[in-house]
Amino acid sequence: MTFRMLRPARAAMASAFAALAIAALAGCSFQPEEQIWEISGPVFGTSYHISVVLTDDQQRLEALADGIERVLEGVDASMSTWREDSELSRFNQQSDQSDWTPVSEGLFEVLQKADEISKLTGGAFDVTIGPVVNLWGFGPQAQPETIPSGEELAEILSATGFEKLELRASPPSVRASTPQYVDLSAIAKGYGVDAVARFLDIQRVQAYLVEIGGEVRVNGRKPDGSTWRLAIEQPVSEGRQVNRVVSLESRAMATSGDYRNYYESEGRRYSHTIDPETGEPITHNLASVTVIADDGMTADALATGFNVMGYERANALAVRENIPAYFIVRTDEGFETHQTPAFSSYVTQ
Repeated sequence: MTFRMLRPARAAMASAFAALAIAALAGCSFQPEEQIWEISGPVFGTSYHISVVLTDDQQRLEALADGIERVLEGVDASMSTWREDSELSRFNQQSDQSDWTPVSEGLFEVLQKADEISKLTGGAFDVTIGPVVNLWGFGPQAQPETIPSGEELAEILSATGFEKLELRASPPSVRASTPQYVDLSAIAKGYGVDAVARFLDIQRVQAYLVEIGGEVRVNGRKPDGSTWRLAIEQPVSEGRQVNRVVSLESRAMATSGDYRNYYESEGRRYSHTIDPETGEPITHNLASVTVIADDGMTADALATGFNVMGYERANALAVRENIPAYFIVRTDEGFETHQTPAFSSYVTQ
């Protein structure tokens, strides 16, 4: 299968693995009047890759590319902790957060979803854990020269807690009983996927795939009528390997794992995923978890929460709530895979 490439200055060729995940494994052909066009570029410290099914209309494709950039810039300007002037950073910089701070509808939507997932996972997902993430060197600050002490962790951890954030729907506002540093990095990419999907829906693009840093949302079907096929990675830090392939239509998928973002110190590996209960990087044997949901931010947040919880607790919750989830667990013999009943219908190979 070949793609026609839209190539404005911001567009770039998809990575080899992305091509494998959404194209080579698809094994499709399509009608000449419609083609899959690709739009890609940098965002959120990673990259976005968007496929749209359209006829050859360069003017419309350029307009879509421009619109996608505006949407993603808006999300970044609202939710980035790396930008001091972002909407979220301005809230985090307030020394007194006890009064209601008005927020945009998008930021409120993400905070509301974060609160929902925090309660569902018993606090395993917690957007107030940012100061601890920073202490371990996985935020805007650099890797620490020394590993945080138990006393440091206890002091900072005692000040965090998603329950200290309070939301008001009308008008959209947030406040905190004690000052909080909110970090949305475990849900903002998923929301960015949703924001682009909404834009494409408004533009009446009926079939698309939106991917940002591994979080994916699809709608409709490819020109030949087949569904979008996506690869779940083998959780290894060297190279790119496929563990499983799933088929999606009008759904979102996100994966969280400990095999990409980590560092080593004195022979020990420290994952970027922090357990809000202990304040320390996760150490269990769950290598990665993939979640399918109706929207990207739900899938993104659940994948992170499940990754924190570990296989046994996360699987029990996912089965109870009928959540499609796929777990890759490390063992002495290699990897074991497990899936919830709700996930099985999506697996193609």
